[in-house]
Amino acid sequence: MAKAKVAVLRTSPSTVLEDYRRLAELAGMSSALQQGSTTILKDNISWHFPFPAANTAPWQLEGAILALKGSGFTDLACVQNKTVVTDAFKGEDLNNYVPVFRQYEIPVLFNFREQDMRWIEYRPKARMHVLHDIFPEGIRIPEYFIGKNIVHLPTMKCHIYAGTTGAMKNAFGGLLNNKRHYTHTWIHETLVDLLAIQKEIHTGVFAMMDGTTAGNGPGPRTMYPEVKNFILASADQVAIDAVASSMMGFDPMSLKYIRMADEDGLGVGRVRDIEVVGADIAHESWGFTVGNNGASLFGNLAWFGPLKGMQKLFFRTPMVHAFILASEVYHDYYRWQFKDRRVFERWKRETPWGELFDRYEDRRAPQRKDAMP
Repeated sequence: MAKAKVAVLRTSPSTVLEDYRRLAELAGMSSALQQGSTTILKDNISWHFPFPAANTAPWQLEGAILALKGSGFTDLACVQNKTVVTDAFKGEDLNNYVPVFRQYEIPVLFNFREQDMRWIEYRPKARMHVLHDIFPEGIRIPEYFIGKNIVHLPTMKCHIYAGTTGAMKNAFGGLLNNKRHYTHTWIHETLVDLLAIQKEIHTGVFAMMDGTTAGNGPGPRTMYPEVKNFILASADQVAIDAVASSMMGFDPMSLKYIRMADEDGLGVGRVRDIEVVGADIAHESWGFTVGNNGASLFGNLAWFGPLKGMQKLFFRTPMVHAFILASEVYHDYYRWQFKDRRVFERWKRETPWGELFDRYEDRRAPQRKDAMP
């Protein structure tokens, strides 16, 4: 397989928008995407609250828009998804995306609203590892995605089930409906299947990853944010996840989703076979670890442990609403209210990226700025 290319740059709040433009150029964005096709911006909202590193950063979104428009990709649209535990409308508001959409006249579509897009059965040409078994009634995807470019906007962070999460995981919410939690036991295989589908349906796939503040610990929500000042981009979704994982301190090929995607020829997972351009990252290994957040202990039992055989009872019957409520109470009413909001406020006060986030907050309508719970 040809050597993959991943662009990595050090950045700062005063240069980040221009750095995203240069990053896209170094990573070959213009040749990776098809001119004349609509380009989907797929941001990542792991938690509707603006916890550092959990969600696409507003400067990441704006930088991607400026880079795309500057390269002639003017037909842009953002697609949002919801999960059983996140609110897309609250998320795009509290994370300061709305003023960016407004300024650059980016339409926003929601893959869970019938008036925005319909879901159709899709029959992949590639061999699927698990999706046919998980969804025997048929694999369904949004029809809107077919025949369009997509630019993923993940962050650098750990994940309690996948180890790390990035470009490949970013397709999860867009391409799978609100039954995507059925796949958690087979999360690695699912991500590989979704990448194979992306390669079939999109006219181009690209990722721009933000590591200005990265997420250590039990992500994708309850983490320990660490300022790192890096941004990454690539047309190879496996390679960018491999480089990001290596920088965080993981062996990429020990992560099953990266290893399987490499073995299936969907991208390059071995860092030695990846051309890294831009910054010298030879000594970047941050020692991140996943750990658990208390709530993840039950998830590990249910998805991978002795309760695995009871998944259909837990998650495919009305009993699922009890687990959804428990997650909401834990994250929104305990973690955010008593722990993580304080982390967010301290990050805003004490880091340059928090100060930049505050400036994006100033671009929100005053009544919305005061509405954060």
